[in-house]
Amino acid sequence: MEITAPAGSMAALQAALQAGADSVYLGLKGLNMRARSGNNFSPAQLAEAVALARSAGVKTYLTLNIIFYNKETEKIKEIINKAARSGIDAVIASDIAVIQYCRQCRIPVHISTQLSVANYEAVKFWAQYADVIVLARELDLGMIKDITARIKKDDLRGPSGELLKIEIFAHGALCISAGGRCGMSLYQYNASANRGLCLQSCRFKYRVINEETGQEMRLQNGYLFSAQDICTIDILDRIKKAGVSVLKIEGRGRDALYVKKTVAVYKAAVEALRQNGYTAARVSEWLEELKTVFNRGLEGGYYLGNKCTNLANRYGSHAVEKKIFSGKVVHFYSKLKVVEISITATPVKEGEKFVITGDTTGVLSGKIKNLRGDGCKQQTVKQGQRATFTVSRKVRINDRLYIIRKREKWKDL
Repeated sequence: MEITAPAGSMAALQAALQAGADSVYLGLKGLNMRARSGNNFSPAQLAEAVALARSAGVKTYLTLNIIFYNKETEKIKEIINKAARSGIDAVIASDIAVIQYCRQCRIPVHISTQLSVANYEAVKFWAQYADVIVLARELDLGMIKDITARIKKDDLRGPSGELLKIEIFAHGALCISAGGRCGMSLYQYNASANRGLCLQSCRFKYRVINEETGQEMRLQNGYLFSAQDICTIDILDRIKKAGVSVLKIEGRGRDALYVKKTVAVYKAAVEALRQNGYTAARVSEWLEELKTVFNRGLEGGYYLGNKCTNLANRYGSHAVEKKIFSGKVVHFYSKLKVVEISITATPVKEGEKFVITGDTTGVLSGKIKNLRGDGCKQQTVKQGQRATFTVSRKVRINDRLYIIRKREKWKDL
């Protein structure tokens, strides 16, 4: 199974490559489903990103699955033309105008989950245009298996001539909406989720009060619409048997550490499936790893045919670890493999877990060893000092250092 990873920034792209992603998907500034929450790429960066991924043997997909208006038609065509020149491997689309123009430009198309493809007749129709179809998130594994079995039986092929591939969301945010087509942010703030401008109003806490009597309805926890995140690490064996070809990790609005951790975990699990090493013990270890990075609580989505009644019971991340900014890299001593950091925020301590991130560095993690402050060996280096410690590989000036600590209380969120 192919693992396709989110790339909301150059650092996240590097992290995906380091973790072993088979493909990455990214958006250009302005016209994509994460226009507000992701850093996204400029048109000038697109060719650089594609070349970087290709050098690692990784495919790149461009997301153009928004609703767009007449006045933006020429801009959309301009983006697709640039994508064609960059050598992009496919465009993820939901609008027939985008799909048709991609065909005209001979760019492969992947059908977005925004189209809510939920049955085989729809699959057959879109197979005229696309080599990969991202199914509606509402399907269970039995429904998915029925679709993939019919594809195989009918030898259904996309425009490339290859057998049609089915993709599903394996990990990340789940919206209480059909295929992500939510109108709540548009209704409240005139900021359309379907144009990448979602203000995440579903994630807030609400009260229900009778305006006439003032009586308040008692609710579970106030988070009425904030679903927990999808996590399928414990059912990957069943997903494989259902005939799924591509596993999508959601999260173009999340940081490089999240990308590296989730991709690495799912890559290890897929490899374990291939080698018959997918065990309950390893699943338990992987699940604990996934809990260390951003999540709103983890559950299996609709894949097992269950009701998704578990709502997030607090705002923001439920991760059991927190990432705290400490300072920036000011020098790297390549022969010694020693990094020098200007500590402008949180102090650092010998033996603490750390992460260094940067556009070229991606994600480097480890434990602080051989710590020195202003040239002297120290157990703690405080704000205003310069710290040095050994690292396993090269980092760059202006890369950011974070300290990783456990969340001891939920008030830390």
